Amino acid sequence: MSLAIIHSRAQIGVEAPAVSVEIHLTNGLPSLTIVGLPETAVRESKDRVRSAILNSALEFPRKRITLNLAPADLPKEGGRFDLAIALGLLAASAQLPGGCLDGFECLGELALSGHLRPVRGVLPAALAARAAGRALVVALANAEEACLATGLKVYAIDHLLELVSHFNQQTVLKPYQSQGLLPQATSYPDLLEVQGQAAAKRALLVAAAGRHNLLLSGPPGTGKTLLASRLPGLLPPLTEQEALEVAAVQSVVNIEPLRGWPQRPFRQPHHSASGPALVGGGSRPQPGEISLAHQGILFLDELPEFDRKVLEVLREPLESGYIVIARAHSKARFPARFQLVAAMNPCPCGYFGDPNGRCRCSPEQVQRYRHKLSGPLLDRIDLHISVARETTSLSQPKEQGLSSAEAVKQVCAARDRQLKRQGCSNAQLDLNSLHQHCQLQDEDRIWLEQASERLNLSLRATHRVLKVARTLADLENTVTIARSHLAEALQYRFNEQQ
Repeated sequence: MSLAIIHSRAQIGVEAPAVSVEIHLTNGLPSLTIVGLPETAVRESKDRVRSAILNSALEFPRKRITLNLAPADLPKEGGRFDLAIALGLLAASAQLPGGCLDGFECLGELALSGHLRPVRGVLPAALAARAAGRALVVALANAEEACLATGLKVYAIDHLLELVSHFNQQTVLKPYQSQGLLPQATSYPDLLEVQGQAAAKRALLVAAAGRHNLLLSGPPGTGKTLLASRLPGLLPPLTEQEALEVAAVQSVVNIEPLRGWPQRPFRQPHHSASGPALVGGGSRPQPGEISLAHQGILFLDELPEFDRKVLEVLREPLESGYIVIARAHSKARFPARFQLVAAMNPCPCGYFGDPNGRCRCSPEQVQRYRHKLSGPLLDRIDLHISVARETTSLSQPKEQGLSSAEAVKQVCAARDRQLKRQGCSNAQLDLNSLHQHCQLQDEDRIWLEQASERLNLSLRATHRVLKVARTLADLENTVTIARSHLAEALQYRFNEQQ
């Protein structure tokens, strides 16, 4: 047989589009031509594959070889097609039985010795292979990661000869039996370690329960970063689907294969981060910080110090939950369903409003500092909290208020009520669901409308007040939204007006 077709997968963002590796042998001077928009690493695969075949005591075809990676308009990169190319050459030269590769997809980079090396992005390829109904052949180091796609038949090999022996019925390989990835154990600091700040702790609980965005504003040293670092410990564990989404992003980014089930991400980029670093980019688009924070928390400390153009790109993913990066030759879509937590000082020196009069900033400087944040961005932040300075106490504080373990129970119960009622968290309610699940009594509706007019709140901000009020009702396990819930939700917006 002079024609062989092998199935593989490319990597575009966190997606794994199908690629057919077509190999045709004809008479003529020995040569190998690769077509189908291959990049440098793919074009170099012919040398790796030749050495791997020869060093495995197999015969490299001494014919004119045409190798097509279809579809031709899809960019191909990396060494992930090496194994498919080698198997295609062996099948086209009758060293493997015809048709034996039809039900398989192959991923892996070949060493010159014939050993198989792991590649990135195996989990998205495994999920796609499962949907296509084919088995997946990967390097042994990638096997556990591929087995995260439950129900997929995975063959893990260490050397090209193992696969050749399998298809020639000499030594039959058994599907890989997963040992199971263990959860990545993370010990989060306890909420009880924070002295005072009862209002800010309450806001953390509300933010965790409804997945609301949070802005902490206050002088230096009042515990804004300390409070933000406690939020991951209040969140419920990832569901299996959420864990797969997080693992898929990590699979694309990390050089090493996954070693365990991921926890909720907590990303903290520096304020000097560029736009591409935050949202993703590059000539070959890669995920940015907002995608690495998918299903987790993105913490932006010193928020006004970020470039305004960088912050403005957050507006769309905050609403949609994904980011699309377009380039001249390709387009990549990355998930970005993150919870934004930000911290800022009230003025350039940080002491505006301090009762001791330490602030020396002029009104113009304060206004210029605050105008670094646009109204549309602030509108998308549900909770605005002023963190005041606490009295200095170096003694070990007595345990007061909720611990992180107690708070998690309340958060999980509130999240369960939201999922049963509407299938998503309150922060993700669309307009139709908002009208359905956040209904008010007529007098409460009129009261909220009048309060929003007095506070000059936009309609978007008023909708977010409703979502926060719905979360407060869920924390109290009440069906209807009461006036007290609306009043507390408005207080979190009133801080924005200060």
